[in-house]
Amino acid sequence: MNAVLVGTKVEEFMSFTHINEHGQAVMVDVSDKPESNREAQALARMQLPQTVVSALRDDTIPKGDVLGTARIAGIQAVKKCSELIPLCHPLPVTKASVVFDWNGDELEIACSVKTRSVTGVEMEALTGASVAALTVYDMCKAIDKGITFDIALVSKSGGKSGDWHA
Repeated sequence: MNAVLVGTKVEEFMSFTHINEHGQAVMVDVSDKPESNREAQALARMQLPQTVVSALRDDTIPKGDVLGTARIAGIQAVKKCSELIPLCHPLPVTKASVVFDWNGDELEIACSVKTRSVTGVEMEALTGASVAALTVYDMCKAIDKGITFDIALVSKSGGKSGDWHA
């Protein structure tokens, strides 16, 4: 018997979409779901020390074009999401964008993703925003390692559950 099921009834696992009757992780079968247009936006908010803010705004980071590099990294991450998150389905991404905006000394990184598919792109948007933020951190950490960030899903549309906004 699988160790996950010891002391637990099989029926208790049946309500989880990513667990089979043996208590093993599985990718959800989406083959019978209808295709629809789907979109998701995620936002990473980076809290940056003043030395990093100044260097980014003055474009004097020794490693080069931080935001340009982070934009490409975020878009690449969107396309690789199913390779990074074990139970995500590979999706035909039809659009991915990463946009930066300053909110005072806080850098906001918005990642938007679109597809026409049978499952949503929330994980792709979150992955894109995360990797873009990690790239900013990597390129700026030599100036100050005190950089932090948080990430959240902002909105999603399409599919059976419809629209959602934070």
